[in-house]
Amino acid sequence: MSQSKAGSLNLEQYSRRPFSAAISGQAQPICHDVYSKGQPGATVVIIQEMPGIGQETLSLAETFVQQGFRVVLPHLFGPLGRVSLLGNIGRVFCMRREFKLFEKNASSPIVDWLKALCVELRDEESSAGVGVIGMCLTGNFAISLMADDSVLAGVASQPSMPLFDAPSLHMSDAEVSRARQRLEQHGPMMALRFNGDKLCTAEKFNTLRQTFNSDRELIRLVELPGNGHSVLTLDLIKGGEPAQQALTEVLAYFSDKLKTA
Repeated sequence: MSQSKAGSLNLEQYSRRPFSAAISGQAQPICHDVYSKGQPGATVVIIQEMPGIGQETLSLAETFVQQGFRVVLPHLFGPLGRVSLLGNIGRVFCMRREFKLFEKNASSPIVDWLKALCVELRDEESSAGVGVIGMCLTGNFAISLMADDSVLAGVASQPSMPLFDAPSLHMSDAEVSRARQRLEQHGPMMALRFNGDKLCTAEKFNTLRQTFNSDRELIRLVELPGNGHSVLTLDLIKGGEPAQQALTEVLAYFSDKLKTA
């Protein structure tokens, strides 16, 4: 399933609203804008990666909308409609109360905000739950969010945190335990990477395999040929047919989990 052609996509057709929620370690709630498009019923939250909500991310969102999903894009940092990798690296380092880039055995506080968003999205539709996609910086968040009752399905694309520490997880032991329980109940989630990725390495996937797949497959680990990084967005075209097939499988996975729930 090919994505829409990038280059002319924008957020004019999206509805925008602020969303506030508490995060751990902070007395005051934090607020970010949330963009949504599509018909209510089967909702997928696409959590931006480090380069930002650029044309490729909007193209991914449009693909889901065309398949009958409602897409929700939390805007966590950076400009909209284009990528800003170096600028966003600086922005995220300045957002230390929300992102803990090197934290072992604990999630970033922004996961609390994302959980609250997923709960509200589920409740406003009176649905069984929503789906989530995390990518790169936010890839691990999709696994953490599977621990919450509001999330039925998740895809962790090139999960990379904690940065430069492949043997460690960006999750607490309690989150791992709860995510395992939920995955045992609802079936495996998916994780994606290119086999030549130097940020989301084979060692990172091996950590996930040892943690979640020791006695049964709770995370379906999909490794694609090539040296790209962003499987579903910036490197989708470069990834060729294997990446396009992975996108097709992701769409089918969310259809199965959300449209029949």
